[in-house]
Amino acid sequence: MRSPLLKKIRAVESAEDSFLNDVLQGLGRKQKSLPSKYFYDDAGSRLFDEICGLVEYYPYHTELCMLPEIGRGLAELFKGNLDIIEFGAGSLVKIRLLLEHLNGIRHYVPVDIAGDYLRRAALELDNDFSNIEVTPIEADFTNPIELPENDIGVIRMGFFPGSTIGNFSPSQAVSLLDGFRKSLGKGAWLLIGVDMKKSPSILYRAYNDAAGVTARFNKNLLLRINRELDGTFDVNNFEHYAFYNIQQWRVEMHLVSLVEQKVLVNGVRFSFRCGESIHTENSYKYSSDEFSELALRAGWKIEREWQDADHLFSHYLLHTRE
Repeated sequence: MRSPLLKKIRAVESAEDSFLNDVLQGLGRKQKSLPSKYFYDDAGSRLFDEICGLVEYYPYHTELCMLPEIGRGLAELFKGNLDIIEFGAGSLVKIRLLLEHLNGIRHYVPVDIAGDYLRRAALELDNDFSNIEVTPIEADFTNPIELPENDIGVIRMGFFPGSTIGNFSPSQAVSLLDGFRKSLGKGAWLLIGVDMKKSPSILYRAYNDAAGVTARFNKNLLLRINRELDGTFDVNNFEHYAFYNIQQWRVEMHLVSLVEQKVLVNGVRFSFRCGESIHTENSYKYSSDEFSELALRAGWKIEREWQDADHLFSHYLLHTRE
């Protein structure tokens, strides 16, 4: 039985220093904010898996139903050897639905910021697909990633499922897609999931589930700061707040202070007014034309699009324009 070797890619600044600096900078802004990528420590990753099981969270269920058909379509297109690189791989559930339908996959490289969680998932996948080489990489995919070299004649395809591209502003999304293109190399492909514009009531329910799992996921970011950065947040003094900003076509998630309070992070003091919020996440929604424009600006062209029957979610197969 093979055991995938977890590779770690760190910037010059350590992950711990980056987390601390981002938190201090974000809490020091007029509109306090925290980068959503820090949701995904081990505890946050488990909570997100729980969110994906909720009835209200349509993106996950819709995408899972779409992926077998997409896998069959890709099998018709790609007849030779294929390497797949998944950005923000998480629990590796979705890639299985592609692997079951695609032949000729030589190498699978899942990339995620939660290293321990990724390694466990990669071990399970490696056991189930012993004919595929699995190389998990612990890294922040928003930074440049040096991927394993692929052999001549092997097609390289990126995989970016979910609606994670929506967590970035349109200009940030262009930069991210451009970075993927450069990391994947000339002639590469990218399969990406994109959440579509839809009824605000559907969006509200998806981010305000009745069981309160999304609220716990949001508050876990404060608990992580307490655990890793000597924070003194009392999560009971904050309330999860998510709403659809129709002017910006995005769902916003915030943590709202219920009292006037002071909090320490690594010895640095921050004051909160009653009702003041920390902006923790955006989730932009796109029409097909809007996303096509984003992709073109980043050097990609759309080769194929899949939508579910209710027009809730789209997948795009992109190809580099070189």
